[in-house]
Amino acid sequence: MSVHIARQVDDVLENLSSVKNATILAGGTDLLVEINFGRQRPTHIVAIDRVEELKDLSRNGHVRMGAGVTYTRMLETDIGSPALQEAARTIGSPQIRNAATIGGNLGTCSPAGDALPVLAALDATVVLKSSKGERRLAFGDFMTGPKKSVRRPDELIVAAEWDDAGAAQTYMFAATRNAMAISISGLALVADRERRRVGVGLGSCGPTIIRASEAERFAEGLFEEAGWELPHRPSEAAAKEFGRLAAGAAKPIDDVRGTAAYRRHVLAVMGERSLTRVAAIA
Repeated sequence: MSVHIARQVDDVLENLSSVKNATILAGGTDLLVEINFGRQRPTHIVAIDRVEELKDLSRNGHVRMGAGVTYTRMLETDIGSPALQEAARTIGSPQIRNAATIGGNLGTCSPAGDALPVLAALDATVVLKSSKGERRLAFGDFMTGPKKSVRRPDELIVAAEWDDAGAAQTYMFAATRNAMAISISGLALVADRERRRVGVGLGSCGPTIIRASEAERFAEGLFEEAGWELPHRPSEAAAKEFGRLAAGAAKPIDDVRGTAAYRRHVLAVMGERSLTRVAAIA
């Protein structure tokens, strides 16, 4: 096995285009587990953790987060997404958060990736680059299945971007314990009061991250009725209906972490609680 330590994006792209079956290594929190369990045997690794360009982070009405931004940095910086910070807080241990990156979460593309439901709810764009040029994809078009995406072998995920959606957002998840555990189900809710849009992303309850479109439309009606610019408290019946619609969008399975029925139950509870929380945020 050979390892190339890259320091510039162009250097990474040259390796990806010239070396067959090159494997990208960022924080290594997913890849090293795969190697240790014998599920991957890479022959050529391109390490990108020293590429400073991938660590760029800007916020000016529009957020651009470089693929190399770690979860620790998300917690220490105003990144324009409280929900993403809540998701970052759930990820692993401090040591893992110091190494794991948003680009790694996108690259692994697991339905249980905690940052991914938030990116879906934010209507985020994934920016990919190759020696042939750059392309930009809506998150909903990026992920195609469990640990599968449309990223080509010669492409590098360079950033995620989204419009600053304000403070009315949250992320909730259920797991067998409060830390160091893969989520049983996760729910991100974003209420963009300025653009009058609600986004709901569901994780760990289907082959991809799922958008709960019926729940989104229902919540938009509630915000419209109350006044988009005003915080409010939805009725208990409305919150329960939102939770029911969110859970109804799920496509869960039974596995070692939980049954399909339990996943739907916790999604309904999280949906109810998240709407009540988010609607009260100005």
